[in-house]
Amino acid sequence: MGIGDRLLAKTANIGSKPADASQPRPTNTEPRTSPGRLMDAQHRINTAQARIKELEVQLEERAALEVPLDSLIEVRGRRRKLTSEQFQELKNNLAQHALATPILVRVLPDARFEIIAGHNRVAAYRELGRTTIRANVASIEEGEIEFAAFFSNLLSPSLTDFEKYWNFKRLQELSGLSRTEISESAGLSKSHVTRIFSFDALPDAAKAALAEKPERLGSNAAQKLAALTEAGKSEKVVEAVRRLIDDESFTQDKAVAFAAEKPRTVAPSATVVRSGRRKVCEISTRNGVVGVRFFEKDSSDVEQWGQRIADFINKTLSESEQD
Repeated sequence: MGIGDRLLAKTANIGSKPADASQPRPTNTEPRTSPGRLMDAQHRINTAQARIKELEVQLEERAALEVPLDSLIEVRGRRRKLTSEQFQELKNNLAQHALATPILVRVLPDARFEIIAGHNRVAAYRELGRTTIRANVASIEEGEIEFAAFFSNLLSPSLTDFEKYWNFKRLQELSGLSRTEISESAGLSKSHVTRIFSFDALPDAAKAALAEKPERLGSNAAQKLAALTEAGKSEKVVEAVRRLIDDESFTQDKAVAFAAEKPRTVAPSATVVRSGRRKVCEISTRNGVVGVRFFEKDSSDVEQWGQRIADFINKTLSESEQD
C-alpha cells in the first residue's frame, strides 16, 4: 500500500473541527540545490508517515460531517479519470446504497471545502440530485497530502500514463524537482520517466482531446507521436489523437501510422499541344515547375521554342508593368 493510500485510509473516519483558515501560510523555504530538493522530497514522505500516527489517536473521537455539495471546490488534475462504464457503476451503487467511505476535504475560507479525495463520488451525488455528502475534514498540511497522494496515484494500476504525466507535472510545480530527481524519488528508471513526459511534447489540442479519454493513448505510442510532432507533423498528430478518441476501433498503432503517413504525390497536370492530328509537345506543371516535352519530330527545334517561350514571358511581364 502506498503512502498516500495509508494516509487516506487512516483519515477515513476523521472529521475534525474546521481549522482557522485565516492563519498565514509559512513562507517558502524550499532548498535550491538538487541534493537538497531530493532530501526535502524524502522528508515530506517521512512527515506524511508521522502525521498518520498523529491522526490515529483521533479515529474513535471524530465523526464525519454533512457538507453541502455547492460548497465543495475541485482542484484541477486531482480527480481520477474513470471510464463512462466505471462512473456509471459507481453512480448506480450510490443510488442504491449509503456512502460507505466519506470524502476527504480541507477547510477553505467562506465556509467552503477543497476536495482532497472523493471527486467522482461528489460528481455522482450531483448527478443523482443530492444536496449534501458525508465528509471528513483533514487536519494535515496541503503539501503533505499532495506529495503523499502523488506516489500513491503513481503506482496505482488503474492510473493511465496520461494521468501519470499530469501527476508528474503537479509534483514538479509543488516541489521544483527535476525529471531526474523525480525518477530517483519515485524509484523509477529515467527512461520510464522520459517516456511518461513525452506527452508534454504533444500539441495542446491533442492533450485536450486526451483529457476526455486518457486511457486511449499509452506512453509508448505517445513517445512516437511526440517525435512526429517535433518533425513538423502537429496537425496530423492532432487528427490522429482525435480519431483515437472518437473511434474505438482506431488503435494506437493505427494512430501512429496515420500521423507518420507521407502526403500522397499529386500527379502532374499535363496538356498536349497538337498540329492537326500530330502531337507537337506536352506541357506539364508540378510544384511550381513548368515542363515542355517535344515529341520526336519536333525535338530538333527545342532551343528555338525555348527562346520563344522566354520572349513570350518577358513580353507578358512588360505589358503587365505598363498596365
